[in-house]
Amino acid sequence: MEKEEIIKLYKEKIKRYTYNNFLYFEKSTQEISDAEFDALKKEILKLEKDYAFLKHKDSPSKNVGFKPSKNFKKVLHKVPMLSLANAFSEEDLKNFEKKIFNFLDQKQDKILEYSAEPKIDGISASLTYKKGKFIQGLSRGDGKQGEDITSNLLTIKDIPKFITSKDFPKEIDIRGEVFIKNSDFKKIKDNFANPRNAASGSLRQKNPSDTKKIPLKFIAYTYGYEKGLEVSTQSEFLGKLKKWGFKINPQNKVISGIKDLMSNYKDIENKREELDFDIDGIVYKINNLSVQKRLGNVANAPRWAIAHKFSANKSISKILNIDIQVGRTGALTPVAKIKPVKIGGVVVSNATLHNEDEIVRKDIRVGDTVTIERAGDVIPHVVSVDKDKRAKDIKKFVFPTKCPCGFKTVKEFNKITKKFDAVRRCPDRGFDCDKMAIEKLKHFVSKEAFNIDGLGKKIVEQFWELKLIKLPQDIFSLDYSKIEKLDGWGKLSVANLRYSINEKKIIPLEKFIYSLGIRHIGLENAKLISKHLKKLSNLINLSKKNNFQELLNVDGIGETQINSIKNFFSNDTNLTVLDELGKILTIRNQIETKKTGLLSNKTFMLTGKLDGMSRAEAKSLIELNSGSIVSNISKKLDFLIAGQKPTKRKVDMALALNVKVLSQEEWNKLLKKT
Repeated sequence: MEKEEIIKLYKEKIKRYTYNNFLYFEKSTQEISDAEFDALKKEILKLEKDYAFLKHKDSPSKNVGFKPSKNFKKVLHKVPMLSLANAFSEEDLKNFEKKIFNFLDQKQDKILEYSAEPKIDGISASLTYKKGKFIQGLSRGDGKQGEDITSNLLTIKDIPKFITSKDFPKEIDIRGEVFIKNSDFKKIKDNFANPRNAASGSLRQKNPSDTKKIPLKFIAYTYGYEKGLEVSTQSEFLGKLKKWGFKINPQNKVISGIKDLMSNYKDIENKREELDFDIDGIVYKINNLSVQKRLGNVANAPRWAIAHKFSANKSISKILNIDIQVGRTGALTPVAKIKPVKIGGVVVSNATLHNEDEIVRKDIRVGDTVTIERAGDVIPHVVSVDKDKRAKDIKKFVFPTKCPCGFKTVKEFNKITKKFDAVRRCPDRGFDCDKMAIEKLKHFVSKEAFNIDGLGKKIVEQFWELKLIKLPQDIFSLDYSKIEKLDGWGKLSVANLRYSINEKKIIPLEKFIYSLGIRHIGLENAKLISKHLKKLSNLINLSKKNNFQELLNVDGIGETQINSIKNFFSNDTNLTVLDELGKILTIRNQIETKKTGLLSNKTFMLTGKLDGMSRAEAKSLIELNSGSIVSNISKKLDFLIAGQKPTKRKVDMALALNVKVLSQEEWNKLLKKT
């Protein structure tokens, strides 16, 4: 599969994920089942794992839940409510544990102890207690801020309103899941699609008396902010919860080692139907809380926990056709159009074929009878072909060597792996390729970029076909009189669109850079670049002076990203787009945020192996204390931390530039001193 195809497929999945996330969290409704939503999520995460260049602000790897509803007061969580990484096999668990050992810089011969807790399929809530009194309840929201649903949570009998235990903390956020038992749901099933929808809709009623009519339950399993909590393990904390009057999952266990985790997993999966509540997997947490604290978090998920999802759903179908989709960066992605089939309660009509190599390896042909799988959160994909049912006249599928725009597709050579990429793509022609141009326009107006309300995917396609827009700058000079005459449009909808577009004429630099759709420059990289360059003119000057190598000073930006930026600026159409947008828009310069951490305004670089600590943990410690990591030695570098067997060239260069070289012991003293 070509890279552009991969990106196009990825973006379509992200958009579908975001839309269904919105329906569930904002509208308390669903168009797809929980299983299909989970499959969509896993497909996104798998794509991100397989292709490192895939990044998106709305990805489930970066976001939790959905933005808080306008119907409720928004409140910041004192400690973010994080999501969980997912595992789907024993191999995934081994990789999860391997990462823990690597981060802690420990040998992988130790048996880790886990708290294994069945994952209830409900709605997350955070309950704040002060001096034993329940004073506020929040929904997860987007993980950073939630909705104040205190009045509705007060109607749930499982939630203690006042706790008198002497060992109860002075203040604590008790977190858990609101759900409905399957037996209770039978009484109200005519009003809701499933128990989870019923719980979500009930918690978001404006009138608490309506919520009270629904038999909601609450199971507690963790905490957020705490002041005065005295426990050393997760299992000990669960015991405290039970003592304080909270309901906890009766299936919770402390288990050591992957082998026993798998045994417990299979046992509970076989008992799922016997439970009176829905579970979709088991959550494993490092039992030792001090180790949890040391491991910390990545993005929106903890390093010390993972959700082991239950097994895949499969079905048999027939391939009716194979469509080739062209993505924003030119990747050609094959998608099988299959005879609609129900998998896990969801009707599936499309299945990803990943790339050309995958089609060849499995010998997939139009007309074949195939097994379709939706494993956990992964989008449906073709597992295998039943060649015994293949008709004799079915021909091999020939992957196109040309993009629909007419240009010959290529497979790029990877200098690191010394192999050609699996993805076939149209050369990066940007807006000069119609297929890419449409996808780039969709990207330009997407939520994480310009976020123009009323100008979604279908509208972009419609305006493109009508030649109302061809390049990004056309969006800001639309012929509204023509639009008003189109079916489905009127004075009010056109006025709303005009307002939405005008409102977005002021945009932060990082979002503007991201909106350009430069290959390998996702939102996180755009943030890094904007933080370094401060204003767009500096990026343009890099092009004029051909000084792109300056970006190598930005930790996280490498040759791959720099080559993509070079390629972008070498395209005349892209330069025209930049020039025109510069005349129309106000692009806000990057604002330097004040750092108040222990290592604020200090830059560090690491060389050599650290004793008892991985490089990832060291970097995490520096960033946690407001320091920053750089990738290259220059006069701007404050400290070079030299561990065991440091690179002599780096040390010599640092000394020549009067950069302070610290031993690990000196760095530890610096942390304590500051």
